[in-house]
Amino acid sequence: MQTPLEQHHAIRQLRQMLLIRRFEEKSAELYSATKIRGFLHLYIGEEAVAVGVMATLTPEDAVVATYREHGQALARGMSAASIMAEMYGKQEGCSRGRGGSMHLFDAAIHFYGGNAIVAGGLPLAVGLALADKMQGRNRVTACFFGDGAVAEGDFHEAMNLAALWQLPVLFLCENNLYAMGTAICYTQASPDIAAKGAAYGMASAFVDGMDVMAVETAARKATAFIRQGNGPYLLECRTYRFRPHSMFDTELYRTKEEVEEWKQRDPIEQLAGRLREAGLFDDQERAGLETEVAAEVAAAVAFAEAGTWEPVADLTRFVYSERREA
Repeated sequence: MQTPLEQHHAIRQLRQMLLIRRFEEKSAELYSATKIRGFLHLYIGEEAVAVGVMATLTPEDAVVATYREHGQALARGMSAASIMAEMYGKQEGCSRGRGGSMHLFDAAIHFYGGNAIVAGGLPLAVGLALADKMQGRNRVTACFFGDGAVAEGDFHEAMNLAALWQLPVLFLCENNLYAMGTAICYTQASPDIAAKGAAYGMASAFVDGMDVMAVETAARKATAFIRQGNGPYLLECRTYRFRPHSMFDTELYRTKEEVEEWKQRDPIEQLAGRLREAGLFDDQERAGLETEVAAEVAAAVAFAEAGTWEPVADLTRFVYSERREA
C-alpha cells in the first residue's frame, strides 16, 4: 500500500468486507424476526475470500457460487437492495423473490447462482467454461464451493473434465474446516484439498483465506495462469465461519473457545489494523465507513419492506409445461 491507488483499493476492500458483515448481521436479525424465511447461511468470517477473488475478475468473467453466496453477490456488484428483497420473497428481488437466500442470480453481471445443492455449481461452471472455449471468449469462470463439496462425485467429475478439456475454470474451495458440521479430518483421508489438483494434472495452491491481500495475490496469479491458456486452476482458501452452518444449526461440533480463537484473525480487523499501522487510516475514517455501510443496509431493508408480492395470477409465469389436449 505504497501508492494512493493502492491505499484507495485497500480501503475499498475494507468497505466491501464491512458491507458483507453488516448485511449478514442484519439478515440474521431479520430472520429471527421472521421477515426472512426459509434457509439462511451466513458468510461472517469468510469475507476476505469473496472480496479478494472478485478484485481479480473482469466484468465479463462468470461467477458460480454456493448457497452461502451473499458475500460473493455483494462483492461482485449486486445491490444490497435486490438481495434483501429476494430474501424477503418480493418480486423486486434479483430472482423475483422466487429463489430466496440460496438462489441469487443476475445475468447482467454474469452471476450464475446461488446453488442450493452441495457441489451443484461445479458442473455448471464446467459448462460455462466449455461454452467460452468453444466460442473463443477469453473469459474465466470462477467457481466457489465449500470443503464439503470435495466429498461429492461432482467435484471429481468437474475437475477431471476441466483438466481433460483444458477449460478456463478457477476452482475456489472455501475450506472452513467443517462443511456442514463435521470436521474435515473425519471426512477426508487427505485434508490437503489443494493437493487434490495433482490427481488431475491441475495447477493448484492454497492461501490464508482470512487475509484479503493474500487471497487477491493468489487469485490474481491463478486468473493470469488461466487467461494465458494453461487450463484450470484449483485454489484452496483456508478460512473459518464465525457463525453456525445455518440458522438451524445447534453448533455442537466445535467449541466456543475455538471460534473465539479464530475471531482473533478477523479479516476485517486484520486489514484495518494494517492500514492504521501504515498511517493510512484512523478511527474517524472507520466510523465514516461504518456510517456509509449502515445507511446502505438500512436502505436495502426499506426497499425490501416496500417491495411487492408477486400476484397469484403470475405464479405459473416462467414455468414451462407442455400443453395437454383435452
